[in-house]
Amino acid sequence: MKNRILTLLTAFIVSIAANAQVEEPRNILEIGVAGGLNMSQMDIQPTIRQKYINGANGGLFIRYTSEKYFKMICAAQLEVNFSQRGWEEDFDDKSGNSYKRTLNYVEIPFLAHLAFGQEPRGFQFFINLGPQIGFFLDEKEEYIGNWEVNSRPSSSRPIYGKSVENKFEYGITGGLGVELKTRIGNFFVEGRYYYGLSDIFGNSKTDDYGRSANNTIGARLGYSVAIFR
Repeated sequence: MKNRILTLLTAFIVSIAANAQVEEPRNILEIGVAGGLNMSQMDIQPTIRQKYINGANGGLFIRYTSEKYFKMICAAQLEVNFSQRGWEEDFDDKSGNSYKRTLNYVEIPFLAHLAFGQEPRGFQFFINLGPQIGFFLDEKEEYIGNWEVNSRPSSSRPIYGKSVENKFEYGITGGLGVELKTRIGNFFVEGRYYYGLSDIFGNSKTDDYGRSANNTIGARLGYSVAIFR
């Protein structure tokens, strides 16, 4: 009796496995544009008092969807973006003075795009996650108020007028968002965070800073269309 039950259960499971397709192939290529706002600070040691600064981000992306695994739609996404980062030093001397540095980059994220929801039309919730590299373009310093570099504490002076030394950077980035798939294209909104793993200044024992990496929170709106599916 037990063997018969085991045989029937085995046959039932095999039947389900034969009729259920765990991996459903997809072949969708999309191109799109996205843009929005950055809020940035610098992760720096020794620490300085900072406020977030706002900057623009925007660029192009290409996304290839290869399969649906259970309920997860799996894709790879490559982006090329312009991104403004930096920081603003928040002086605690009640003078109202401040110091602001804006850094401009071309950034290239390599992302896994994992989506859940309706297809081919409807809402999808998605996660973007992967490594990112960046190439420094230029920078701008602003001395706000009426003050002199020599009036600042000696520990903070090296940063003023000190140009970015490492033009190439890398880190990890991730985002959460919602996308609406329609007949005329796909519209999405996303929140994203970038954590820099490289430093913009030298970080040896003889350098002024042991850590000087970009940290950025971003919000983006975007639109894409399918080239083929």
